[in-house]
Amino acid sequence: MAWQCRGISWAGGEPALRWWRAGDQRVGSLAYGREIGFRAVGQRRCLGARGNPCPVGAVVAGRSTGGLCPECARLERAHSVAADTMADDPRPYRVYLAWFGPGMVKVGITREERGAARLLEQGAVVFGWLGRGPLMAARRTEELLRAALGVPDRISYARKRAARAELPAHRGREVAELYARAVDLEGWPEALEPVEFEVVDHVGVFGLDGVPAADVVVRELVEGGTVAGRLLAAAGPDLHLGMRDGRVVVVDTRLMSGWELVGAEPDAPLTVSVDELPRGVQDGLF
Repeated sequence: MAWQCRGISWAGGEPALRWWRAGDQRVGSLAYGREIGFRAVGQRRCLGARGNPCPVGAVVAGRSTGGLCPECARLERAHSVAADTMADDPRPYRVYLAWFGPGMVKVGITREERGAARLLEQGAVVFGWLGRGPLMAARRTEELLRAALGVPDRISYARKRAARAELPAHRGREVAELYARAVDLEGWPEALEPVEFEVVDHVGVFGLDGVPAADVVVRELVEGGTVAGRLLAAAGPDLHLGMRDGRVVVVDTRLMSGWELVGAEPDAPLTVSVDELPRGVQDGLF
């Protein structure tokens, strides 16, 4: 039985792929400059929810970034912070401001114990902490920034990918300006303690320095489809691979999850469907 991919992990502050086979688990590190090649085998199966396998081993659509069947997806979301079903959670949370490119700053929350893992998972190029406190105070702060300053809580991966190749030198400026406006807002929850501002830059961690603009993004994996190239960078769930024909392809590892993958030669041709990626941030894209 081949290993089933479980997606990318940033738990150690570096990218790694998680794998599962018959109850065994392993993690394989992703070193920049490494040659990577794989081929999808069989059918894509649901990953299950809350650490438990899918009871029916449901087949999942190739373009699903969640990698779950409807029933497991409902169970997973019911226990998530986003579902607002954990109002009595006693653990401390942090509110953050994350920057993905010019004009793209979002607000979000994460458990304090997770550190910056959530920011790495989202592909935040730059971020700064805004405050810390109970979950509901963190949630109210998030809503306050959306209502008073128009700060979104989501930014699409299409926008993030389009901005990565043209990152300015002064990347923390927008986050710093937003932090200053946010802490002066009326209605700041008393239970949320402001955190002293500090810019954290992930360009080095992601390997984005000098990486050429991506040309295409994988639309989905299919039975027998191969992807191969040299790993140039990784940001959030995305791997940037340099192919032998000179193009750069982005592979969203969320589309790899649930597949059984076997090795392929690093110079194997790309035999899955792709979409062209625009260069830079274009108004018409969104």
